[in-house]
Amino acid sequence: MIGLLAALSAALAIGAGAFGAHGAASPQAAEWLRTGGLYQLVHAVAAIALMGTAKAAAALMLLGAAIFAFTLYAMALGAPKWLGAVTPVGGVLMIAAWLWTAWAFVRP
Repeated sequence: MIGLLAALSAALAIGAGAFGAHGAASPQAAEWLRTGGLYQLVHAVAAIALMGTAKAAAALMLLGAAIFAFTLYAMALGAPKWLGAVTPVGGVLMIAAWLWTAWAFVRP
């Protein structure tokens, strides 16, 4: 299931980046789409790489990236700017996932 979600996440990230490059309504919207797409794509690939060794960290990466990217995507598409206050929640989850991953590599 993590692999499926990661692959779908990567596909969405590519689509968001392409839309940001070619169809965004403003430079700010393009930047939000670019940033969200980059973080979502990187964490989708990392989640796939971690499926065999740190599944919980992989799942946390996908959740964090989804919250982070989707709030940016929503704002780029015209949602209220207060969603920007939710974006850091995704960032904190991504950081926690990387720390969990580090722990997975050093624990006995």
